[in-house]
Amino acid sequence: MSLPPPGQFDFSQQRRTFRLELLRSFPQGFVETAMATFAVFVAIRIFDLPSWVKGAILASGSVGLLLSLFVVQIIRRRGWTVNNVAAGFWCLSAVGFGTSAVSADRPVLYAAGVCFAFVFLASASPLMAQIYRKHYADENRGRLFSLTSLSRACTVALGGWLLGLWVENQGFQPLFATYAAGTLLMALCVRAMAPVRLRASNRIRWFDAFSHVGDNKPFAKLLVMWMLIGLGNLISWALFVEFIGNPAYGFGFDAERTGFITATVPMLAFIVTVVPWGTVFDKLPFYRVRAMVNLFFIAGILIYYLGSSVFTLCLGIALHGIARSGGQILWMLWTTRFAEEDRLSEYQSVHSFLTGVRGVLAPFIAYACLQHLGPVSVALIASGLLLIGTLLIAPEIRAEFAAGSQK
Repeated sequence: MSLPPPGQFDFSQQRRTFRLELLRSFPQGFVETAMATFAVFVAIRIFDLPSWVKGAILASGSVGLLLSLFVVQIIRRRGWTVNNVAAGFWCLSAVGFGTSAVSADRPVLYAAGVCFAFVFLASASPLMAQIYRKHYADENRGRLFSLTSLSRACTVALGGWLLGLWVENQGFQPLFATYAAGTLLMALCVRAMAPVRLRASNRIRWFDAFSHVGDNKPFAKLLVMWMLIGLGNLISWALFVEFIGNPAYGFGFDAERTGFITATVPMLAFIVTVVPWGTVFDKLPFYRVRAMVNLFFIAGILIYYLGSSVFTLCLGIALHGIARSGGQILWMLWTTRFAEEDRLSEYQSVHSFLTGVRGVLAPFIAYACLQHLGPVSVALIASGLLLIGTLLIAPEIRAEFAAGSQK
């Protein structure tokens, strides 16, 4: 893969970071199949865990995002590098996956290990935004991020199918041991990047980053919008595996077919569209791109849950995969459009904290709605939240079009 022209940016630093990110994307894509499919599938089909435990597994990654707000403040006070903290978190995640791998027939140990792994796996992700801000030039940050996302998606797409066969034939323990190895490889890659430090602080102010919400009205409005669309999307996502893996809802697919539909199909769509989305992010105004992504999410959710065949499942989740490719770029990079470099980690920590809030709530809301209202109502509620969030930024979208017509 060739790098875009770096302009005035440090070409050698950008190239090194990009290559290490490309290398890291393969173990990360492999590990993401745990969050996308297999952690919940094992909970459903092997241990038959209750809904609140499955909700806890799905919410555990969001707990890691909640912690990121405080992690940033500690890093500032201690003077640690972002790289070392991210690598340390991923090593702890490896401990969690290793615990699940030796759980055998002990469901409590399995669930505890998975939750521990997901908390620290997610805790490191927001820190990567600071590395991208430091080492990638503004004019091609979206494209570089999309290229590494492409390789990660290829790994998820292939792994979703092959790992389903593996679980059926070999059991889940070897798979989770390999997840542990994958997180250790991720840690080595980020540790090898040039160190990135945050602006030093002499004292810890746990919620100081929230001062930007009052000072920056566009940022505050975007956080409200993101809460609505994020909650809607996470409610639908929480039940993708449950909907087709649990026989109670009419499908009851095995590990191979569940992995293919919930991991391979959306990642194939992701692969085809992630680089174009990266270019769109670099070229078009933010609000317009956000609305486009939301429309794909709405269509995918409605088709997936309201259809009644394998075709509609695949079509719906493929549209969701298209939206996810654009949404991932927006989630990781949108604060680079609204924050100065030395404040970006604070903006991102607020964004990640609120993502964690809705991520903790969404699985429990989803299972409650599924139990009392059914999957159709889940789809309508989720898509309705996405629509309201999109309408909230309609004035900004109109302003972008008006500004474009005046050029």
